Amino acid sequence: MRDAVAKFAVEGDLRREVTLSIKRLMDLGTYRGLRHRRGLPVRGQRTKTNARTRKGPRKPIKK
Repeated sequence: MRDAVAKFAVEGDLRREVTLSIKRLMDLGTYRGLRHRRGLPVRGQRTKTNARTRKGPRKPIKK
């Protein structure tokens, strides 16, 4: 069992790998990196009406 698990990146190693790949995108200044930096959806979803999870709670309009 350990041999099978040792072939894959798991737990902290996997988290570190994902974080570093996102940081690399942001450092390169790619479109995906900018979306991560702004906290918007990365994979092409519409943002006019949806994406509340990624954007957070609605902010009231200041008059």
